[in-house]
Amino acid sequence: MKYQPNACRVEDALSILVGKWKPIILLHLLNHGTQRFNELRKSMPGITQKMLTKQLRELEAEDIVERVVYPEVPPKVEYSITEYGKSLQPILEAMHEWGVKHTLHKQEKVKEKHG
Repeated sequence: MKYQPNACRVEDALSILVGKWKPIILLHLLNHGTQRFNELRKSMPGITQKMLTKQLRELEAEDIVERVVYPEVPPKVEYSITEYGKSLQPILEAMHEWGVKHTLHKQEKVKEKHG
């Protein structure tokens, strides 16, 4: 695969996915479908309400996540991945697989060093 470094769009893609929580949010929505805010928050115990709100808004601004507000009291808000956002699934899966391989690689290096 040959790309011109000056025309590389990897930075654009990373700007959408970068951060500890965005890939996790996306994987939850891809695997579990539409979810309410508190469902997402409970499925990610380490995230704060402020951070989840920020990350969801950023993903919504990029048309990756859709936010639907139902006119109820209290308001019901649901999040789902857009059709466009679903195109990230193979990228996230590839990144996960590489992450697993990289973790194993690092463990093997430590064993070689100490073994």
